[in-house]
Amino acid sequence: MTASRYILAIDQGTTSTRSIVFDAKGDIAGKDQREFAQSYPDLGWVEHDPETIWNDVVATARAALADAGVDAAAVAAIGIANQRETVVVWDRRSGRAIHPAIVWQDRRTTEACEALRQAGHEPLVQARTGLRLDPYFSASKLAWILDHVPGARAEAEQGRLAFGTIDSFLLWRLTGGRVHATDATNASRTLLFDIHRQAWDEDLLALFGIPAALLPEVRDNCADFGETQAEILGASVPIRGMAGDQQAALIGQACFSQGMIKATYGTGCFMLMNTGSEAVASNARLLTTTAYRLDGKPTYALEGSIFVAGAAIKWLRDQLGLIVRASDTSSLATTVPDGHGVYMVPAFVGLGAPYWDPHAKGLIHGLTLDASAAHIARAALESVAFQTNDLIEAMFADGASRPSALRVDGGMAANDWLCAFLSDIIAAPVERPVNVETTALGVAFLAGLGAGVWPSLAAISEGWRLDGRFEPTMPADRRADCLDGWNDAMARARYRPAPKAATRPPAPKALQTQDA
Repeated sequence: MTASRYILAIDQGTTSTRSIVFDAKGDIAGKDQREFAQSYPDLGWVEHDPETIWNDVVATARAALADAGVDAAAVAAIGIANQRETVVVWDRRSGRAIHPAIVWQDRRTTEACEALRQAGHEPLVQARTGLRLDPYFSASKLAWILDHVPGARAEAEQGRLAFGTIDSFLLWRLTGGRVHATDATNASRTLLFDIHRQAWDEDLLALFGIPAALLPEVRDNCADFGETQAEILGASVPIRGMAGDQQAALIGQACFSQGMIKATYGTGCFMLMNTGSEAVASNARLLTTTAYRLDGKPTYALEGSIFVAGAAIKWLRDQLGLIVRASDTSSLATTVPDGHGVYMVPAFVGLGAPYWDPHAKGLIHGLTLDASAAHIARAALESVAFQTNDLIEAMFADGASRPSALRVDGGMAANDWLCAFLSDIIAAPVERPVNVETTALGVAFLAGLGAGVWPSLAAISEGWRLDGRFEPTMPADRRADCLDGWNDAMARARYRPAPKAATRPPAPKALQTQDA
């Protein structure tokens, strides 16, 4: 193998940053990862420190190269995958963010989105973007920063500020401010991008009050994104691939044929089904999004977004202290014969598809005095499977066929117990690849396509390797009982406005007490 056949993938996620060096076979040659702190400054608010993210990207990239024994000069290209929808606004002169990054989980703009919905704007938004008017997406977060940071709106209108999702911010820093760009998949998650014309939309910019001068240029997923400054890694390296993390995972799972489905289990769970050249409009409250764009031609996907998956396990560890390591949930789950009627609805930041209920709250339902930590840990794992089934049912309602198999990846996919239970609940086979780090692998493939390491999507498909296949074994009646219990718990977690206190009508005048 020649030295130029290495690819460096930067995978900047919601709770950690990892960098992985891949060789030309798609095998991992070196890697490094760092978790970083989450900030919750108010109820429903979630923020990240952009400087911490930047420092972790540089540190993990250097460490991954060292782990692989590879110099930066030997790297053919870099690919960047990122947590989507998270908003950063920075000063073009200093490169410093003017406010902490507002994370995709953040709900501070719920009322603003509701007001736009009540004013009748959601049909336009859905028709242009394929998305819903929800605080999950970038536009309302960006508007909030402009309205709440003193002087920000005036600075933005004068072209002194730049907006981007995390990919754009990292690209700006890596290139020393020479490139302000994003890719079609990240742009399609902002509520500002027309996925049919593949362009920023003037009507949507006006709706949210966003100056066009803030916006990055939108490029293909495999494109020339410039080169890194030499001092960052020791040599200038071309950046040739960029994608939102879930679309990167779709590519890493080689889901290039229409109808193929993947689900990535990280902080949340995100399921994408390739719909080919057609942007299918969902009638079941799913999202229509850009899956990838190559040579100027978009491929689309239906997406179901679950806001909390692995984050529920992290909550058990960090907030409740029920486990020491995330892997403990698997061993705990096997110590009890069943769920004991205990269900967790992890609506800690509201509910995503297909419910879209930003007011829903998390709950644990069915607790009795003989319920144990094992039952709660099992309920957290089971909630991931139940939410996945909700998405598959929604895709089925939109006309999709039952999947011949669901390809899974992400950290939770390493859990055999979860994969087996997931197969039982969705009543379909679950396939796990050898490399579950498919987000990083997918963006490495994109960068490698741009650098000539891989010649085509077909070559990437040929390299996909199966690690384990899980077949459903649960009896149909037991599955039905499990789903009935889940649906009951979900109904209890959904938001229902409290009834207004009844007011007693005034008594008829004839019965009112008269003054003496």
